[in-house]
Formats: sequence, structure tokens, C-alpha cells
Amino acid sequence: MKQTTRTAIVKPLPEHLFRVHGNSAEMRWEAMSGMGYHTPNDRFFVRNHTSTPLIDATTWSLRVHGDGVRRERAFGYDDLRAMPSRTYDLAIECAGNGRRFYRTQQENGAPGTQWGLGGIGVARWRGVPLRHLLKEAGLLPEAVDVLPTGLDAPFEDHGHVRRPLPVSKAMDDVLVAYEMNGVPLPPDHGFPVRLVVPGWVGIASIKWLGDLEVATTKLFTPWNTLFYPEVTTQPVKSAFELPWNATVPLPGPHVVRGRSWSGRGRIVRVEVSLDGGTTWREALHHGAHLVKAWLPWHVNWAPRHTGPHVLMARATDETGTTQPSVTARHPLGYHFDAVVRHPVRVVSG
Repeated sequence: MKQTTRTAIVKPLPEHLFRVHGNSAEMRWEAMSGMGYHTPNDRFFVRNHTSTPLIDATTWSLRVHGDGVRRERAFGYDDLRAMPSRTYDLAIECAGNGRRFYRTQQENGAPGTQWGLGGIGVARWRGVPLRHLLKEAGLLPEAVDVLPTGLDAPFEDHGHVRRPLPVSKAMDDVLVAYEMNGVPLPPDHGFPVRLVVPGWVGIASIKWLGDLEVATTKLFTPWNTLFYPEVTTQPVKSAFELPWNATVPLPGPHVVRGRSWSGRGRIVRVEVSLDGGTTWREALHHGAHLVKAWLPWHVNWAPRHTGPHVLMARATDETGTTQPSVTARHPLGYHFDAVVRHPVRVVSG
């Protein structure tokens, strides 16, 4: 297939929408203010290991093979689009989202890209359930793992980005997506086809998908041993739709908005503190209440004095898990789920 590689990220990265981290770009949370439920494609975060490839869909195909299927199959772009499709509202979140707070809040930093909370987005994805393709290839009862491989350039000496999925997950809710928010996938987000793995860390949702190996034994790659060992389901998190160090004028009142999410299930409660954790009140929910996406919420606030304030939000999901005030450090900086202390300054109006 024809393929060329350009700069690390193709789409524009204006400073008011993104913080750029080398070959990746973090969404600024204030960019979601007034945007509705879904993250627009132009402000959806980008996580690249190398650079965004430009792939010709007319020569592209997805190969399904391995000792876990009865026959090898290859599906072209038009083949997939002609198959019965499903549409889901789902979040994709980088495993390292929130990593910088290990350093700034807990004084125990971890290596890697110092993401704030903008390494997440929710989109309306359309595509073919992965289980349909596996059935077309004749999935065998003894199949154990599915290994999706991306078509971006090899990363250092580790080869193409690839991370195995257990067959149980692959046959459950994984989508082979070709549309994002009603249009073909943009290049930075996986054109022509990517995986979307609900609830799991973003590395599982392989972009620029070109190969699916189905094996009857457990599979291992650098992306489940060296870089992302033993991380799967995302924890509970919350974020305010405000700039960091936002300026808030007196006298108010103001509507303070945010979103909470969990890879484990629906968010059932969000509490907000407007005074650094001294008092808490339950936020009002609005919008969609979906399992593997996020829950929008808001509180009214009439600050009484000027000066620095700290806003905090903590969510609880349907498993009963609530964001802690402090979280155990992950050696690679993954899964930061503690309540984030968001600074703002109240000024005279």
C-alpha cells in the first residue's frame, strides 16, 4: 500500500487548544467549554510514538491470520464499510493522563510525558465490531490472544506499535472504527481504520490498524511488558472545564463545569469543593450518562473574596470506587486517579 510519513502530527495545534509534548499533543480542558458532549476532532488529543502516517485507503487492507483462526482473511476499506456497523460514544484516554500530578501534587514524579488531564477525548465512533471479523476468519475455541499491529513507523528498535488483547475482550465490545464524529478518521486519529477498546488504556486502541494476529498462546510485545505492563482498565478521574490558574471575576455567581469518567462503569456521584477541600457539595449532572465515556456536571459558585482559590472534584463510579486524595505512585506514572487541585484566582470584576 502507498504510504508517506510527514511531521509528527498533521493537524494544526493552536496554543489555545493544545499543549504540545514532542510528538504528542494534550488538549487544554478549557477547549471543551461549550463544546457539547463529544470532543471535536480538531481538539482531540494526539498520542504518537513516532509520526502520523498518510495511508492510501484504496490500497490498504486489514489482514487477519494466525493459528487461532481457521483461515486467513484480508478486508479492504470498502469491505469494512459495507459490513453491518455499530456506533458508540466512547472515551480514549492515554495511560499516562495526569502523570505530572505525581510530581506537582505528591512530590514523587514519574518519567514520561508530563500530561495534565488533557490526554482524553470522547468521540462518536462508527465501525465494525472486532468479533465479526474474527468470526469471518473462523475463530477457533483454543484462541487466546489477538495482536493488533499499527502501520506507523517502527518505534526505535522495538518494531511497529502492537499490544495483545485477550480473546474475551476482543469478542466483547472492541470496535474496528473507520469514522470519528461522523467523518472518516482524520490521519492523526488512525485513518483508515483503528481499534477502539472501551474502558482500557489508550495504547490498546491501536491506530492505523493493518494486521490482526490470532494466537493459541499468550503473546508478548514491548507494549505489554516494557512500556505498559499490567495496565488495562482506566480508573476514575475528574476535570474542570477551566484554564489552569483561571481568572474568575467577582461578584458572580458563576457556573463551574466539568466532566468525570471511569473505565470501570458509569459515574454515579460527583462532589465538588470550591475551598480546597474544606467543604464539599454534590454536583448537578447533565447530558449523557454513558458507561465508557464521561459524565458532564456543574455547580454554581458565588465567591465571596478575591485571591487564590483551589477547586477540587471527586467522582464515584458504579463499582463504588471514589477518587482518593492521594494515590499510590505507579513507577511509570500511569493511572493517576487522585483528586486534582485546580488553582484559580478570584479578582474584582
